[in-house]
Amino acid sequence: MRPAPPFSPELAHREVVAPVASFIKPFHSHYFSRTVGPPYRKRQYSFAGLPGLMPLVRAFLDTSAAERCEEFQFLFTLLGSELVNNAIAHSRSSERGSTYTLTVDRGAKGMTLICRDQGSRLPQEKGNFTAATFEQIEAGTATGRGLALINALADRWGDNGDPKFRQVWFFLAYDLTDNPWSHIDTENTDDAEDIGKNEVEC
Repeated sequence: MRPAPPFSPELAHREVVAPVASFIKPFHSHYFSRTVGPPYRKRQYSFAGLPGLMPLVRAFLDTSAAERCEEFQFLFTLLGSELVNNAIAHSRSSERGSTYTLTVDRGAKGMTLICRDQGSRLPQEKGNFTAATFEQIEAGTATGRGLALINALADRWGDNGDPKFRQVWFFLAYDLTDNPWSHIDTENTDDAEDIGKNEVEC
């Protein structure tokens, strides 16, 4: 019988690199195709709380909104990524073996995304999140910068107020005409034609 190789501490701490696609569960590849797939009303997927899986998260969000226009897809994916970044940075979902769950609910007028994590890593009282103000961000005293973006660009958002199993959500309407995102390029112009180009319903 061959003797066991000598123990090597550097090998014990070496990270194993796995393809991102290996985290896709069987029969769910169409969730990540970035193309229009089978019709759905609600879609749900649980992700390991690893920052390295963000490309997979963005593919899931982008695919969920694939039937809408490019502006809506981009904005939905941007805001969804902020929810996920918060879950990874501040919750127990980033602990070894833990997950967070994204649920997409498509309605007649827009899409709702819910991010459910494993609860706060630090003790917290029950209560709802508040978004940082732009004044706090400029002063460098802000927490919740990602929520500030969601507060500014989503039509509605909120959370369940439970730090043990937090659920944060936002609703984004298909009609982006009145969304601040649609007017970023037209804030300093009076050209009616340029403004009209940004009035879009996806």
